[in-house]
Amino acid sequence: MLQSYLTGLMVCGGIIIAIGAQNAYLLGQAFRREHHWWSAVLCMSADALLFSAGMLGVSAALVAFPSALEVLRWAGVAFLLWLGATASMRAIRGRSALAMELDQRRSLGTVLLATLAVTLLNPQVYLDTLLLIPSIGAQQSDPLFFVVGATSASVVWFTLLAWGGSALAPVLARPMAWRTIDGVIAVMMLAIALHLMFNGIDTGPVAA
Repeated sequence: MLQSYLTGLMVCGGIIIAIGAQNAYLLGQAFRREHHWWSAVLCMSADALLFSAGMLGVSAALVAFPSALEVLRWAGVAFLLWLGATASMRAIRGRSALAMELDQRRSLGTVLLATLAVTLLNPQVYLDTLLLIPSIGAQQSDPLFFVVGATSASVVWFTLLAWGGSALAPVLARPMAWRTIDGVIAVMMLAIALHLMFNGIDTGPVAA
């Protein structure tokens, strides 16, 4: 039981700590302190549901219908390009633009919809949560505790992102710091979008 839990914790932790579109988006929300805790809870909940669905066999459906991943691939490319473009504009416009954004904060519903989009429109999320992680979990002596361990890693990571980003916001309040943060987020979003566009979805680990 404990071994299955720790395996889930380490496997999931190793996957989600690699900064991707979802993590970069949440970090940006935390820096701006714009409903970031709600976004973090939504990310945790989505992971828990996807881990559970993967262990229940949804992964077999994705393998049977690869065209579904292609649709998600191009939807993800479009959304990531849009996120990258908006982050680039914030980096170019600088701190004054951020001050205007803070005065015109988005509603909770808008932020949650954007969080759902950046989470669910990334095809790699499905490969990790519905294929890769369940394929490892199925080999454990206690798959249920493997899922609990994987979910725990998600909760810990997104809590750290939301808390750490918010805590660092006053320290990083200088205009150049914000431009750098938004510039890095823009580069990461665009890099992931271009990778998906030209290389497709890497299913190598799943096939192994």
